[in-house]
This record gives sequence, C-alpha cells and structure tokens, in this order.
Amino acid sequence: MTFDSLNKYKNIYMIGIGGVSMSGLAEHLSHFDFKISGSDAKESDNTKHLKTLGIQVEIGHHPEKMAQSDLVVYTAAIPINDPEFLYAKENNIKMMERSEFLGELTKSYKECICVSGTHGKTTTTSMISSVFLEANLDPTISVGAYLKNINGNNRTGQSDYFILEACEYVDSFLKFYPNTEIILNIDNDHLDYFKNIENIKKSFNLFINRMDNNGMLIANSDDENTKELIGQNKEKRNIITYGIKSEADFKATEINQNNEGQLSFKVLKNNEMYEEFTLKVHGQHNILNALATIATCDYYKIDKKYIKSGIESFTGANRRFEKIGEYKGIPVYDDYAHHPTEINATYHCSEEMKKNQTWAIFEPHTYSRTEEHLEEFAKVLSQFDHILLAEIYAAREENSHNIFSKQLEELIKKDNPNCLYLENYDKIIDYLKKHVKKDDLIITIGAGTINKVGYALIEKN
Repeated sequence: MTFDSLNKYKNIYMIGIGGVSMSGLAEHLSHFDFKISGSDAKESDNTKHLKTLGIQVEIGHHPEKMAQSDLVVYTAAIPINDPEFLYAKENNIKMMERSEFLGELTKSYKECICVSGTHGKTTTTSMISSVFLEANLDPTISVGAYLKNINGNNRTGQSDYFILEACEYVDSFLKFYPNTEIILNIDNDHLDYFKNIENIKKSFNLFINRMDNNGMLIANSDDENTKELIGQNKEKRNIITYGIKSEADFKATEINQNNEGQLSFKVLKNNEMYEEFTLKVHGQHNILNALATIATCDYYKIDKKYIKSGIESFTGANRRFEKIGEYKGIPVYDDYAHHPTEINATYHCSEEMKKNQTWAIFEPHTYSRTEEHLEEFAKVLSQFDHILLAEIYAAREENSHNIFSKQLEELIKKDNPNCLYLENYDKIIDYLKKHVKKDDLIITIGAGTINKVGYALIEKN
C-alpha cells in the first residue's frame, strides 16, 4: 500500500491519540514506514495498547515532544487554546484535522466503502466487515467501536478494500473519497452544528457528490429523508435500494421471531428469492442494517454463502445492545444509544426479550442534544418500566443551554412516575441494588461513560 499524498510526512504526532478513531489511525500507520507518537489527556486501554506497538504516547501536554514532527493530526474536540495545538501553530508545523487526514488515507484504496447515516453506522460497518473477512478479502477496516472479529476497532489489510464508518458530524465525511456509499438513514441530530434537517440533507447530498460517476450509492428507501435524496440523484447516479416497507432492489419479507428473540427473514432481489437469513443481533432495525450489508456485498460479487455466514455469525459491535454480564442472575445490557430514535430501537429490543420489568439507566449526551430533543427523550424513555437518570455527559460542550437532567425527569414523570434523577453513579448503583428484582432487565443507555454503572453493578455479585 502506498500513501502518495502522505509520504512526505515521516514523523506524525497525534493530539488525542487515545480516542477511538485516532488510536485506530495510529495503529494503522504503524504498519507502514511512519514514525507515530502522540498524547492524550489520560491513560486508557487504547493508549496502553498503542505503547505495546512501540508507539510513544505521552499523558498530558508535552509540546517539546513535537519538535521533530512533520505533521500534527488533531481531533475536532481539541480546543484551540490547547498547549500542543498552539505550539504546532506557532512553529509552523503542518496540521490536519483527523477527518482530513483520514480522507487522505482513503485516496490510497481502489475500493473505499463508506458507511454513513444518523443511526446504525457502527453495526453496519461491522456487519459488512464480517462478510468481507468471511470471504477472505483481507480488508482494511476503521469502525467506531471494538469489533470482536478484529480484536479492536481497526484492521490493516493488504487488499484494495477499505471499509470505513463515515460520520456526518461537522461534515467529516465530506473529506473522504468513496467509491461506494451506504446511506442508512437521515435524522435530526448534531443540531449544534447543522441547525436543522434541511442542512443535514444538503450535507448528505454533498457526500453523494464526493463519488465519481462510476460510484455506487446503496440507500434505504424506507427512510423518507434518504428516499428524497434517492429521487434527486436517480438520473445521475448508480443506486441500489433496500427496504422492508417500500419497493426496493433488496427487500426483506416473511419476518419471523423465535422464542429467543432472534429474527429470521427472506430477502428478495429484484422481486426474486435471494436467500433466507437469521440474525443473532436483536431489533428489527438490524434487518435494515443486514439488508444494507447484503446489497453492498452482492454488489461486490461476494459469494452468497459468505454473505449468509458473515451476517449470521455476527453477534454485534461493542456497546450496541450488548450483554455485559449479570447482577445476581439479572441480565445487564449496555447500549450506546444517545438519540431518541436509537433509544426507541433499544426499547423495542428489550420488548423482544423475556423479562419482568425493564430498568433504563440513561445518561443524556451533550447539552445541545438534550435541549433540542428534550420532549422526544421523555416520550421514548417513559416506555420503560423504570428510568434512572444520570446528569448530562458534557462531552465537548459547556452548559450554555442551562439544561439539566432534572428537567427531563419532570417531563418523564408526566407519563411514567417511576423515574428518578440521581446525582452520581454510586447513588444509581445503590438504588439498583435495593430495588431490582428477579427476572428484571437492566440497560445502561448513553454515549458517555454510563456503562461504568453496569460493570460496577456486575462486580457487586
């Protein structure tokens, strides 16, 4: 593999190297002739792993370590007053934001497959990766969560295939150079950046235009916003559609669920029987993710037996309705859901399972998203039998919105009195220990660190 546009940079320093995407990039580049080093605010499993690869990782700010760097890569979350960021600026060291750098990498692959959409990117990227691995196609993979098949979130292959999770936030995916694009859905999210749904749709349309005329768009015709873009592009783009309710090139039919909550369905290709599949992951939304995978892999002429075995052996990505253990025989699940649509899917996954009562432990993610979707959060969360709320996970934001979880609690209680805001994780754990009962189901929900509650509870066994 050659990186024509990056070969002039031999010493690359990465600010925020411990992040999911950044650590994957660092590991990927370490397989080639680049000297990689970097820093992060705190030590983590990712930074420890990078050190085992011989990558120099500093904890905290160490601008002096950047002196010999040809290029500094940073994440969008790094503030402009960060000491290392300022040092690179003041010393005229070439800088690239993570998505721009990743975009340069995509140029080096003949087949760059970008998986986009507001919801389901990680699962679908993982599912497609599972099939490509099953077919021994040796892909390079970059996904936003730990994937069991590759024992991490990144894999460096030697083939021409690069399977990539393409995030729309701050228009990151507009830096990539895809040959094939998957659009799973388009929903109201990241409104701190996009402001409204029309701007989100415009961004996805620009993403479609990143492909050359020979590229393939694989799109969900069940999703109204995606369907609108299909209509706008059908005369000038190669498009494969998939769906359950709509007329589509790949369509799921005869959907059934067994006693263990596993879904099986038949797939029609151009209205003719294609194959039957059974999923190990819960939720009807995963049928759509599977259809996106099937359509993509069929387009790449992967044998049907590998598509079937790759999908049916897939047990889910990290933090996607993942069972993490049990507390006194009570199953504890964790889900990364942080948007009302995703939480609704999580709720329906829980409904497919045998249980007494559900306990949703929710940590809202970012102040802007909580304020924008406050009533929607209240509506979907009130469906669970019990709801415990943690304080909002700030992520990259300051609370200029004057929004707090207590306000969400008040709204939920209008429909479901079994809702309680608790100030910290310890109080949530203690409350669960006192109140959960046999055959209940516990689910931690959120994109922050709320999964610590589940793991801490499991340790109390």
